[in-house]
Amino acid sequence: MSDQDLLIPASQLDKKALDARTRRGRIQMILVLLACAAPVIASYLAYYVFKPEGGKTNYGTLVVPPQPINPTWFEIPFNGKWTLMVARPASECKKGNDACVEVLYLMRQVRLALGKHKNRLQLVWVVSDRGPVEVDIQKAYDQENAGFYIIPAPDPKKEAAWQAWLNTQNLGQGIALIDPSGEKMMVFPDKTSSNDFVKIRKDIERLLKLNRKGEKI
Repeated sequence: MSDQDLLIPASQLDKKALDARTRRGRIQMILVLLACAAPVIASYLAYYVFKPEGGKTNYGTLVVPPQPINPTWFEIPFNGKWTLMVARPASECKKGNDACVEVLYLMRQVRLALGKHKNRLQLVWVVSDRGPVEVDIQKAYDQENAGFYIIPAPDPKKEAAWQAWLNTQNLGQGIALIDPSGEKMMVFPDKTSSNDFVKIRKDIERLLKLNRKGEKI
């Protein structure tokens, strides 16, 4: 002990030693937390911050914060699978209206392009006018062959809440991506060119690769 330490009361010396141990403990705790969080941080940075593939960012628009879907709106489950959802009236989605039908076709092709991972993605068409769907359209975009669920919009009593959820960030006309926890986290433009198809597929492939949390295949 130095001469200077002899001039300091013993109680203060104990306090200094305690403070030093406390600082070391906090540093060790922070290091442990960083080590545990590293995979999550790496995934987040890889997708949302760094720009993969020659500087390109994600094509879809991120929904911030993600918007949970109300499980009482529909009879089908949304937890456990990735979901592409679009809302369109049956009165528009019929033969001769390519603008609507091509959106359904794009969604079907994106799912098929996932190959062995296609069963990790379900497709949902919400019939916004609750009208009857043409038989030929129903057959082409059924659940067994195309992976589509064709379901009516929620009960009119829930219309306001449904519309508010659908139009988050004014993206109601786009193709919504819902994650396995049942939250809308991204919306794609409802464009149907080959370039759009590739961009949507790449975004979804990247997400499927980075995140399996909560999936039930």
